[in-house]
Amino acid sequence: MAEKLFEEFSPVTTEKWEEVITKDLKGADYEKKLVWKTLEGFSVRPYYRAEDLEKLSHLKSAPGEFPFVRGTGSDNKWKIRQGYCAHESFQKANAQAVDALAKGVESVGFCIDGSKSVSKDKMEVLLKGIDLSKTEVNFEGCSCATPSIIESFIAVAVGRGVNNSDIKASFDFDPLRSLTTTGNFCCSNYSENYRKCIDLASSFPGIRVIGVEGYAFNDAGATIVQELGFALAMGSEYMSILTNMGFSADEAASKIKFTLSVGANYFMEIAKFRAARLLWANITDAYGVKDEENKKISIHAVTSQWNQTVYDSYVNMLRATTEAMSASLAGVDSLEVLPFDYQYREPSEFSNRIARNVQILLKEESHFDKIADPAAGSYYIESLTSSIADQSWKLFRSVEERGGYTEAFKAGYIQSEIKASAAKRDLNIATRREILLGTNQYPNFTERADKDVTLDVVSRGANNKISDNPIAEPLEKYRGAQAFEELRFATETSGKSPKAFMLTFGNLAFCRARAQFSCNFFAVAGFEVIDNNRFATVEEGVKAAFAANADIVVACSSDEEYAEAVPQIKELLGDKAVLVVAGEPSCKEELVSKGIENFISVKSNVLETLKQYQAKLGI
Repeated sequence: MAEKLFEEFSPVTTEKWEEVITKDLKGADYEKKLVWKTLEGFSVRPYYRAEDLEKLSHLKSAPGEFPFVRGTGSDNKWKIRQGYCAHESFQKANAQAVDALAKGVESVGFCIDGSKSVSKDKMEVLLKGIDLSKTEVNFEGCSCATPSIIESFIAVAVGRGVNNSDIKASFDFDPLRSLTTTGNFCCSNYSENYRKCIDLASSFPGIRVIGVEGYAFNDAGATIVQELGFALAMGSEYMSILTNMGFSADEAASKIKFTLSVGANYFMEIAKFRAARLLWANITDAYGVKDEENKKISIHAVTSQWNQTVYDSYVNMLRATTEAMSASLAGVDSLEVLPFDYQYREPSEFSNRIARNVQILLKEESHFDKIADPAAGSYYIESLTSSIADQSWKLFRSVEERGGYTEAFKAGYIQSEIKASAAKRDLNIATRREILLGTNQYPNFTERADKDVTLDVVSRGANNKISDNPIAEPLEKYRGAQAFEELRFATETSGKSPKAFMLTFGNLAFCRARAQFSCNFFAVAGFEVIDNNRFATVEEGVKAAFAANADIVVACSSDEEYAEAVPQIKELLGDKAVLVVAGEPSCKEELVSKGIENFISVKSNVLETLKQYQAKLGI
């Protein structure tokens, strides 16, 4: 029936579509108007058609088939994971994990001090009440003492009579991540630990001991391509190290696990994980891995810290939900949704419950686990997958040409690439080309940070303290919202209550639109904003501004009325308040010639402009 229906319509060629688009553009530049230039280094077209897939070679495989673009299996059964800090108390971390396992969690992560050995008795405390034949256990922060931690875990599991093949665990021994985040390797004997870790886990097929923490790049503001390309370079270096030590390529690959972030770019993140499977399969194949199972990448995904905010932190729930959707649809092996309050306090029971329920809803109500790779065949996502794979492979090759990950990092290549991308992202946020809801746009006007809140960036896993003897410059961990949060925090802790008064007059539509824009603009810095409907005269508005003890008076009206009214407002205000004009009026040069110097508009660098106003007010 459907075929007959479509037969009634003649096909439309790409040339015809392009003719119509060009006509509708009326001379505007096609590339500037409709083509998205991504930070990842490639362009995204306004639409894709079946013909765009003809050149893509990765479409020939099914789920579970090499090169595993469509998934490492025929289903989409990812594990719901939640992490707990065991630094202070093994008993507390255990109690939290046991409680979560009873409420839907399938995989637990324990953040530990990996520089200290863990005895079998202490491991018994940490794993009390956890069924090791059914629950995946993961250890974050592994370092010099990793062999001791692995040994204690295995002793507990075997002592309970769990079959070797039923044990599922991971230990993120990752000296390259230590180099990346601290500037040096985790310990002097790290090379010896590779062999110890692999040997200890050799008879346990479900235990992975080498971690590739690719999320460290996202934490520093890297692009999707950089996170993937550099993570693959890390993984390749581990393959090289282990095979040079005498381990087979299969032994090495079977013990490596990747942890990648999942960010806010919904479709791009789906494509990233698909590209990761494709590229790692080809890398392991090149190393001579024979078993198809060992060519499959093991991916744990964690929602992005870089995207989280301290102010209006409930918005983090929305961010985490779309991020979790990307990861689950993309077919990761396990996923951790960070609680919305993760950045400024120990997550509460409420925030932990919301975080795990996001995934439970995706499984039990949205049924995302019922079909493998639902993105398959999408002209857009398949094209994104190919573009991300191509660009990540180029970046991977550039690292290899520099002698591998360690040498490229020592030379500063990786840092310089990420710094350049982070600077672009920071500028986009500062100018609101990229919106962080509740932070650089549409803030909660009345919110104040809790007295116990700090803006310190949370460390995850291994200690991020810079090494005393760095051999390379470490990456700086930060969040996209941090500069704006520091701006607002400075206002709140200044002991002052700066007021921005909207002096609305003239054309109703213009004065209201510009007043709303200006209210959002100044509220971003924690200023008290005083909005008004419309004053009959500027004299009335200035009088009301004086009565409100305004520090800043924002003239809000149409361009046509500014030429005469703004100089009048300036004269009436004198030096009792800072005068700001909302917009970029055609009469701006004329106003500037009359001593009016402050203008705000959509073209403003919001961050730098607000810093200037704080300085004017002594903040």
